[in-house]
Amino acid sequence: MTMRSLSRHTQATAALEVHTLRTRDGHRVWYALAGARDGVPVAVLHGGPGSGSQPGVLRLFDLRRFRVVLIDQRGTGASTPHGSVRHNRTDYLIADLEAIRARLGFARWGVLGGSWGAALALAYAGQCPRSVTGVVLRGLFLTSAREVRGLFIGSRKRAPRAWSRLRAAARCEQPATLAARCGDTLQYGANEARQRALALAWRGYENAVLASASPRGAAQRRANLRNPRESQRHARKLIGKYRIQAHYLAHRCWLGETRLLSLARRAAAAGVSIAAVHGGRDPVCPRGNLRRLSRAVPSARVESVSAAGHLASDPALHACVAQALTAMFAPTVEEGRSSMRRAA
Repeated sequence: MTMRSLSRHTQATAALEVHTLRTRDGHRVWYALAGARDGVPVAVLHGGPGSGSQPGVLRLFDLRRFRVVLIDQRGTGASTPHGSVRHNRTDYLIADLEAIRARLGFARWGVLGGSWGAALALAYAGQCPRSVTGVVLRGLFLTSAREVRGLFIGSRKRAPRAWSRLRAAARCEQPATLAARCGDTLQYGANEARQRALALAWRGYENAVLASASPRGAAQRRANLRNPRESQRHARKLIGKYRIQAHYLAHRCWLGETRLLSLARRAAAAGVSIAAVHGGRDPVCPRGNLRRLSRAVPSARVESVSAAGHLASDPALHACVAQALTAMFAPTVEEGRSSMRRAA
């Protein structure tokens, strides 16, 4: 175990206890803990797919009361081999979550997931409801073909120049095949210079779409696009990130909307609490996803934040997610110091 201090924007007294789960199929999954050792355990599932954990998410928690587990999913962040799509599917990620939970000795834990992480949280809760006390979702992604088309085709109206650069980097003639062309280019064995150009163009398009709905931070995102040297330093990481993202999106994350909502119903029927917070100006995950979840799971607590976008860093969205975490898990803090904290 190693210790890594957090940056100043997190709570000053917090530190990450870093661990690695070695799987039988060659992956090393990075995970880290922060907060009170006897606090209520909550696993945090990042988005993407492929993005990796962001320690800044710890600002959502009162670390005197929670035991937070950050997890870099297979091939992402500090997990290795970076960018690997071998033995990398949703069912493997769920197995990893169960292995980490058991290793840490938690009888049950809560789950916070954003975007793709929200979909993974629902899938995990549906498949392993006895392991999960509740889930809090931010910017729900339902893994539908409709959403993937929206990302690669519909959102081009928000960022036409960035979309044109992405299409050119993918050497794509037909917009309908853009997602597939991106995936093909980013697989192993393809020309590295083309992969780098595509990864940078994809990041540029992603940033431009996000900036279209979130004026706060838009200037910085545009500055990042104008900094080619900075981009080159991160190009290899970006190739891995978008290779994994393309891999998952090509298969609708091995879920699809119908199955995912069925798993959400199964989780709720087993007593897993579900809360969802969604930005009213989210340019990535449709606002209608909140209604779809509410219809599938009437007991779910849903909230639309009209002025917020997609990112957890959005101040309005951040505040509502923090409130949802407190509302769901704070009543169980004392219980968390006994039965929830560790398996008998």
